[in-house]
Amino acid sequence: MNYDSKDPSRRSNNYWVDSSRLLFIAALIGLGTGLASIAFKVLIDFIHGLFFVQNQRALQSLLGEYHLILLPSLGGLLVGGIVYFLAREKGGYGVSEVMVAVDQDGIIRPWTVLAKTLASAITIGSGGSAGLHGPIVHIGSTVGSVIGQRFKVSPDILRTLLACGAAGGISATFNAPIGGVLFAQEVILGKFSSNNFILIVISSLISAIISRVYWGDYPSFMVSPYELVSPGELLFYLVLGVLAGTVAVIFIKALYASEDLFKQIPVPNYFKPALGGLLVGLMGLYYPQIFGVGYESVERILSNDLSWLLVLILMVAKIVATSLTLGSGGLGGVFAPSLYMGSMLGGSYGYLLNQLFPAMTALPGAYALVGMAGVFAGIAQAPITGIIIIFEMTGDYKVVLPLMLVCVISALVARGICPESIYTMKLAREGKNLRKGESIDRMGQMWVESVMTTEVETLDIGCTLKAAREIMRQRSYTGFPVMAESGLVGLVTYEQVWSAIKQGEKLCLKDIVNPHLIYVYPQDTIAVVMEKMAQGDVGRLPVVDPDDHRKLIGIVSRSDIIEAYSMAAKR
Repeated sequence: MNYDSKDPSRRSNNYWVDSSRLLFIAALIGLGTGLASIAFKVLIDFIHGLFFVQNQRALQSLLGEYHLILLPSLGGLLVGGIVYFLAREKGGYGVSEVMVAVDQDGIIRPWTVLAKTLASAITIGSGGSAGLHGPIVHIGSTVGSVIGQRFKVSPDILRTLLACGAAGGISATFNAPIGGVLFAQEVILGKFSSNNFILIVISSLISAIISRVYWGDYPSFMVSPYELVSPGELLFYLVLGVLAGTVAVIFIKALYASEDLFKQIPVPNYFKPALGGLLVGLMGLYYPQIFGVGYESVERILSNDLSWLLVLILMVAKIVATSLTLGSGGLGGVFAPSLYMGSMLGGSYGYLLNQLFPAMTALPGAYALVGMAGVFAGIAQAPITGIIIIFEMTGDYKVVLPLMLVCVISALVARGICPESIYTMKLAREGKNLRKGESIDRMGQMWVESVMTTEVETLDIGCTLKAAREIMRQRSYTGFPVMAESGLVGLVTYEQVWSAIKQGEKLCLKDIVNPHLIYVYPQDTIAVVMEKMAQGDVGRLPVVDPDDHRKLIGIVSRSDIIEAYSMAAKR
């Protein structure tokens, strides 16, 4: 795009063309993410059928009820091999890796994600205690990254497209389009901005439509209508917020303590998920409710259909099982486990209150519903997302006041005890501090091709110095690319030409052109351009073909950069 044009109508046309293009890309990401979400859930169901129907029959005939011990372990063995041989360079729970990509250049390797998607599906389908949230965010963001790279958008826009994919993944998987938008901004981007809001909404909307066409328009949990019995009940919910924040921190600490423990075990890494699966299988022998996502148990507590003691045991068991699954190297998300823990925490707390204050408290299911949001808000330190996404997943608006109170209190308590969320904790342990420099100007990450001028005036290498000086005097440019038959050979400035003329010894440009050519590529960033301009003490740099640095395709100047900054600020 040529920003040298002073024609306002041309700038307006460029704006509308660029905006329409980005809206189309966002819609394409929503479509791709919606289809990917469906495929991922179908894959998990297929693997679950293989393990708990086909394999179960064979193992049950040999081992009886003890066959349950081996199912997560067999899954872990497959996961360990996939990760070790196909995706060894990175671990993680999906969201953390996307946050790193957003903080850097927005590029995600699709082949690695495909391997991790299969590993996540096997982890969940074989009974490992994990959820869909992390993998689907990773998958959606990869769709956004791949499509953005295909359309050659700037790094700044590419980061937004990653958030579009994450929003689409949440929207399609949990039937929560608003929650997906808020999660993308609050967690993935780390800030709310009107500049990227429309694109994220478009992706989330399209993805939700695709999902609803396939699965139907139903909330994730069918719950009885609950409401606030009395204003005084808010005091009980305030205590639940403190408990939810505390449980959230316990889970974060337990997860990373488990990870550290498995690192010290002297066995090959590809065997560790199998070991973790074996331990989960032993727990599942007595409490099979902890296997997989566990939404059946969540629905039962929301319907007040579990005993108080069992609910309390399942909360502790889920913390341990999830820590073992993910800490040993299994792949999956922490959103579903946090909902499970929160529902069990809230349910057990609600049972206790019902015994002590039956006339002024709602049924335990109401506290379980609010506890789900509270624990997630605590582990992710994202209270807004917690409020909205649980509201969308249940469709129950009457508990919105307790929901808001518990989520905010939980996030405050968790942040006070542990400054890092479950996602940023992993990165902090690796020495990565994301978004600590929000004041750093992101404009420096724009690509050269988005600001360069393609209509370039050049000088022939055989041009005399006096002729070159005359051409330069008629233009406002301080430097001109010099061309020969072989292509670009250098850049000369007015000062160089005038100094050579005063010496009176050199006759043409070939006598003064510096053979050490300074140039940039179309996909270099503005930060690189400014650094090279400072090094060469020039105000313009030639832009060359990455495959042939003699082929001139444009030029970038200080005025181009200033104009781009100005236009971005106005937008």
